[in-house]
Amino acid sequence: MKMNEELWLVVVIAAVWAVLAAVYALVPSLGMPGYVRVWGGGAVLFLILAGVLVAVSRKAPRG
Repeated sequence: MKMNEELWLVVVIAAVWAVLAAVYALVPSLGMPGYVRVWGGGAVLFLILAGVLVAVSRKAPRG
């Protein structure tokens, strides 16, 4: 798997986690406001991981 594919996979995962955080925040019938922090934190973690992947791919030697 190329670095570009891995980057997009991590970005998609971050987006899914962010959507789940928004669902838990905006749908009061779920009654689980604490999960907003869990899903939101996961989204932030995956965005940080995507940033690390971008930084590594820019420093990698081009073959």
